[in-house]
Amino acid sequence: MVEPKKALRTIDLHPNEGEMIKATETIDIVGVDKLTLQDQRVWNYLLENAHGPELGEFDRDFTIDLTPLRGGHNSNDRLEETIERLMQTIARCRAHDGSVVRFQLLGGNNMGDPMRPRGEMTYSFDKRLIEVLQNSGTFGKLELSVMEAFTSKYALALYEHMSRKVNLKHVWMAEYSVQEVRDILRVGKDQLKAFGNLKQRALVPAIEEVNYWARFKLAVSYKKRGQKVDKIVFNWTPKSGEAVHEIAEELKKSKVGRQARRRKAVETIHIIETPDDMDDSELPLN
Repeated sequence: MVEPKKALRTIDLHPNEGEMIKATETIDIVGVDKLTLQDQRVWNYLLENAHGPELGEFDRDFTIDLTPLRGGHNSNDRLEETIERLMQTIARCRAHDGSVVRFQLLGGNNMGDPMRPRGEMTYSFDKRLIEVLQNSGTFGKLELSVMEAFTSKYALALYEHMSRKVNLKHVWMAEYSVQEVRDILRVGKDQLKAFGNLKQRALVPAIEEVNYWARFKLAVSYKKRGQKVDKIVFNWTPKSGEAVHEIAEELKKSKVGRQARRRKAVETIHIIETPDDMDDSELPLN
């Protein structure tokens, strides 16, 4: 008798060098709008460091070097603030059975002596998050160097979400409600309430950064009901090998002058929109 094939779990997959595999349930989370860009990066590094079958074990501690978590700072002061924000943040995600799970982003931890220039941190994850990860079977692949290159938390959030879409076979577009896009970008309910503000300050800058750094490019169009934008449609296409190589070379360069070089390049990057769907009251993209 042939035994049924075991479902592939995200935590059993092996990432390529320079990549992290992030479970969909840890990408499509809500309730994290107060986190900074660096907070989100640190959480990613903690997940990436713990990735593997051990991440599905309860009461499991993990250890990580503090250096990559400091974000270029010599002391642990800002890192300690990030760690406490992660511990205090209650996120929500939808489990594979459709239920809504609430969990702390980070469990108990010990940073050792905060005065040492180097050191290690021992940490754990919430039991409810582990339960979700035990059954996760979908994921996105993130390039760590690209994650470090983003200057906007909205860009990182959009990159994470699209990273699990762009490799799907025979799928090259997705349609969302405005609220769903707010959730994808991790915009709080009291932030950027008007669509014009959401578009100008979060959505468009995020698309521009993703289109510059990622291995794929996004195009966006808007569908209106009456005078209001009702749906937002994303299309994606892979970049050419030459374009991917150029970005890889840029990522190797010093960050000094990077913003100016990116701004110059972005001037030639046009975010494609469907003119008929444009809201005349919106600010232009370029």
